[in-house]
Amino acid sequence: MKFFLLGLYFAVLIAIGFYSLRKSRDVGGFFLGNRTVGPWISAFAYGTTYFSAVIFIGYAGKVGWGFGLADLWIVIGNAFIGSFLAWKVLARPTREMTVRLNAMTMPEFLAARYDSPALRTVGALIIFIFLVPYSASVYMGLSYLFEQVFQIDFATALVIMAAFTALYLVLGGYIAVTLTDFLQGLIMIAGVFVLIYYVITAPPVGGLFSGISRLAAINPALVSPTGPNWFALLSLVLLTSLGPWGLPQMVQKFYAIKDERSIWPATVVSTLFALIIATGAYFTGAFGRLFFNNQMPLLNGKPNPDLIMPQIINQYLPSWVGLLLLLLVLAASMSTLASLVLVSSSAVAIDLIQGVVPQISRRTVMFLLRFLCVFFIGLSVYIALKPTIILVLMSLSWGTVAGAFLAPYLYGLYWPRTTKAGAWAGLVSGLIISLGLSFYYHLDGGVIPTIGTLAMLIPLGVVPLVSLMTPAFSWEHLAKVFGPGRVEIEKAEGLVSNDLGFGK
Repeated sequence: MKFFLLGLYFAVLIAIGFYSLRKSRDVGGFFLGNRTVGPWISAFAYGTTYFSAVIFIGYAGKVGWGFGLADLWIVIGNAFIGSFLAWKVLARPTREMTVRLNAMTMPEFLAARYDSPALRTVGALIIFIFLVPYSASVYMGLSYLFEQVFQIDFATALVIMAAFTALYLVLGGYIAVTLTDFLQGLIMIAGVFVLIYYVITAPPVGGLFSGISRLAAINPALVSPTGPNWFALLSLVLLTSLGPWGLPQMVQKFYAIKDERSIWPATVVSTLFALIIATGAYFTGAFGRLFFNNQMPLLNGKPNPDLIMPQIINQYLPSWVGLLLLLLVLAASMSTLASLVLVSSSAVAIDLIQGVVPQISRRTVMFLLRFLCVFFIGLSVYIALKPTIILVLMSLSWGTVAGAFLAPYLYGLYWPRTTKAGAWAGLVSGLIISLGLSFYYHLDGGVIPTIGTLAMLIPLGVVPLVSLMTPAFSWEHLAKVFGPGRVEIEKAEGLVSNDLGFGK
């Protein structure tokens, strides 16, 4: 029965891939669905890309173990900062400006906004290099669960997931991704409600109030509002909530949405989706200690938080629930993987190769996009086979990519006075903080979320500081970026200059 349902699930995904093939024959269709994606599909695509196996396996287990019920602050942050405010603040100006600049990718947008082709090259390299470990962390989380529920070897599970992700993505591109995201989002919602019910009613928890009492008996801080370490918790809230604002695979959803009228319903739906999914993961993860008598499960003789949720599902929940939850995690993972792979492949095919060789034919670019999808998946699998920790991989990736892009992207949308030097300073400072401190602390999983948060926040101060000290863009350039009406207002208020001098 398990394998039959799994086979049916994969068959549906492949059918969607073939259905989407005819809509993905050019670069615009393959990468952005020709900017015709409606609000519900866009919202589910955003949500399923946001939440993957990482949250249900690595994050839910380790974060719940460390912070108890205080981890619900992450739920609030993910829903209202990572989803609601992201759509409210970023969606409309992103879509308008990328259409005006004819930009399909984050590096392409930054290069056009700041009149710096080198930003396109460097941005593409950052995406391709640092989204690999994120993708690997998703594969790892999924394979741990396959190993527990299906008794399938870890490496075999990795190869199976990689093959199916590659097949439906290469066939249908972004349209296939969004259609499967909608299906997978529905599975995730159903699975979350079942997960909450069975975890709370399992004997080690014994109901909500009993579970809270048992957690308090282990450590009262596990049921306090701030948890055992409020500063570390705040870092996780900011990293996982503000980080998506600078992640290209999330921002892509704003590029592709159909029109401005679709933004508000997409905002509401994505916020509710985030609230449901994040609650399911972090609320159940908070009770993980009760299932193991406060002794973290071991892998090769060492404590491994990545095994907490898979072992709970395998040992304490009915087999049919385990299967449903496997589909939940599978759905979450394949959605995220497809978006990561698509964005990373575009970074090389569109931003690097087409940026260097602009006369390259669109047919060749399409071939490169599909080939690189397969290559990127293979590289992610290779990294996932190396012994490591899911939380460390994801935090390093989020902090580095979001730290590099968030400030130049956000100021580029809203502040005409942002300069080329300011954008570069924000990107470089984010990279240096994330990578420099991470390796200084030897990739210590306990401090990487804090480092990632610093890598996002500090460039938000660096960009305006450097911009105010360096030459402003001309009116002509800003009119191309923001539209002539907006620039006329800025000129009247003295906020931009008509030459390359300083201005206010």
